[in-house]
Amino acid sequence: MDSLIQVIAQALDMVEVAFLGATTNHGKRIAVLCAAMGRRLGMSELEISDLVSCALLHDNALTEYILLQKGREEDDPDFGLHCVLGQRNMENLPFYGDISGYILFHHERADGMGLFGKSEGNYPLGAELIAIADMIDAERHLENISPEELPALRKIIEEEIHKCFTERAVRAMLDVLDENMLASLQNENVVETVNSYIPVWNMEMNDPGLLPIAKMISHIIDRKSEFTGIHSKQIADRILLMSEYYGYGMTEKNQVYLAAALHDIGKLAVPIEVLEKPGKLNDDEFKIIKSHVEQTWTLLSAMEGLGKITAWASNHHEKLDGSGYPRGLSAEELDFNSRLMTCIDIYQAVSEKRPYHGGRSHADTMSILEEMAQQGKIDPDIVKDVDKVMAANVIEEP
Repeated sequence: MDSLIQVIAQALDMVEVAFLGATTNHGKRIAVLCAAMGRRLGMSELEISDLVSCALLHDNALTEYILLQKGREEDDPDFGLHCVLGQRNMENLPFYGDISGYILFHHERADGMGLFGKSEGNYPLGAELIAIADMIDAERHLENISPEELPALRKIIEEEIHKCFTERAVRAMLDVLDENMLASLQNENVVETVNSYIPVWNMEMNDPGLLPIAKMISHIIDRKSEFTGIHSKQIADRILLMSEYYGYGMTEKNQVYLAAALHDIGKLAVPIEVLEKPGKLNDDEFKIIKSHVEQTWTLLSAMEGLGKITAWASNHHEKLDGSGYPRGLSAEELDFNSRLMTCIDIYQAVSEKRPYHGGRSHADTMSILEEMAQQGKIDPDIVKDVDKVMAANVIEEP
């Protein structure tokens, strides 16, 4: 599921660009450099696969960190928290080996002056490689470095041996960071480079290891705002209940669960002040909110192997009468799982607490869905099934 990991990384880039000033494709460049350095240091392809996944997702907790920092004094940031949370988020993913400390210690320095005071030799190789690639790209913007500037950059990197970076990380970086590598990291080339450098993480849609990945995705998306703190996760959980009610096999269960987890990934590009506005959105703000579906479509359709998942995730605001968005699809163009996704998304959005309304009971929520079904906007048969299943399965907030 390397494509899936790349989708998450691309979405996280959106957050890093807005919050940290990182450049587009930052995660991809870190992953390529780590793969190249890992091979130079004799790591196996399975070890490199784990390293690359951690490199792509090294800032997976950034949305949660930003949310938790709200209300704190600006001069008292706990930046190490995003490392702790990021490592925690990776613990249940199906890695081949031990990735302990890879994300937790990716801001350590060889001289012990990093976030957790770990000095050279006291944090794992994976963290060393992510740390050097992350810092160099974040501070030097490798996509803008010309071949003429490369010797000066290499000198700067070498001067940081035993200071910012460990000696083996520096030697590995200097071995791989030549003019060809620099060219491959340019924005117009980096996607192709990623596909050639990164080992394929094979996972079938009926693999039980897929669910932990989906849960991590929903967590990243939901922590964008305190008002969406459970939205994607609970939609995924409700979809799973419906898929069991309909007797889906494991493959289709995983597919609809993953689509539900991914459906709002485009919201990572929506400004928080729009997401959390307490009053009615104006026309421009509503256009911004609506754009998240296009972002979801763009992110997912760019990756191979997601198939129907892309459509199901991106159709959750479409309506049977053609009044939905972003494409105004008709009933004939919306398959059963797209219709199901719409009903469950509405159920969750209506029932959960939002800036502009309080939480609603099952009965009050169903009255809204039933009215929409009568208006020809959503599938009436699915609405009846949702009523039956959700009434019998109360999902507790985490």
